[in-house]
Amino acid sequence: MPVQLLLSSVLSCLLLMGAAGADTAPLPVQVIAEGIYVHQGRHLLPDAANHGEIANVGFVVGTRCVAVIDSGGSPGQGDALRAAVAATTDVPVCYVINTHVHPDHVYGNIAFKRPGVEFVGHYKLAQAMAARAPFYQEKAIRDLGLSLTPAHFISPDRVVTETLSLDLGGRVLKLTAQPTAHTDNDLTVFDEKSRTLWLADLLFMEHLPVVDGSLNGWLRVMDSLTQIKAERVVPGHGPVVADWPGAMEPQRRYLLQLRDELRTALAEGKTMEQALAATRAGDYEQWELFDQFHRRNVSTAFAELEWE
Repeated sequence: MPVQLLLSSVLSCLLLMGAAGADTAPLPVQVIAEGIYVHQGRHLLPDAANHGEIANVGFVVGTRCVAVIDSGGSPGQGDALRAAVAATTDVPVCYVINTHVHPDHVYGNIAFKRPGVEFVGHYKLAQAMAARAPFYQEKAIRDLGLSLTPAHFISPDRVVTETLSLDLGGRVLKLTAQPTAHTDNDLTVFDEKSRTLWLADLLFMEHLPVVDGSLNGWLRVMDSLTQIKAERVVPGHGPVVADWPGAMEPQRRYLLQLRDELRTALAEGKTMEQALAATRAGDYEQWELFDQFHRRNVSTAFAELEWE
């Protein structure tokens, strides 16, 4: 390769890795257990004001290296999360774990794209990311005013087909690829040392649950998740909880009632439009962003249950 072209390639890589520099303010995080840091997102729709920074993200510190769990809803939040790691520990980041494909969890990946960092995800994540990347690029411009390139959609270097253990030094994370539930590429992370369970969007607290995979599948996965003996749980949206598995009950009630109402509507021969007008799914007043997401849930679940 000619020297000029080589230098140009190196410079492009350095720019792509992001020089989030020393001026980047660290993302505020809370310590929920020794070595476990979480930033809690806000219950908002993504827009140019909040930069899509609406989900819970964080990191786990071992003696050898750090695992970042979800990178945030924008490259800027990824930079701030990387700054938070640097402000917390001298131990390097070695893993970025993407719990699923949604933008508020992966748009910050580019901040961590550098030597020595391995991206980890569900075995279906790469396919989902590739399929959605064009739409997500348009969505980022429309909703956030961000121009993303294909390079921002970073597929896993290592995939989880069933379970995978990552040794951070002095603590082991157990990753589990879940069946289709919230999405078809949900990944859970369990820190054995602190018995902290990261459920990401398999658990919504306060924010209405959003079905982008399978309603029936999600209910089945929830049953299996409640068997995990965790001391605290990190949801994808909402506060960290110690009441486990009790914290799952509001979400379970909503999804069960949504299923029951839609099954009744289908048995009565109602159309999707009629179901959209009639289905309320119980205690809807308790959920934030109900009006923004419930109709979407009805549409997704109706199409699934129609073929039972």
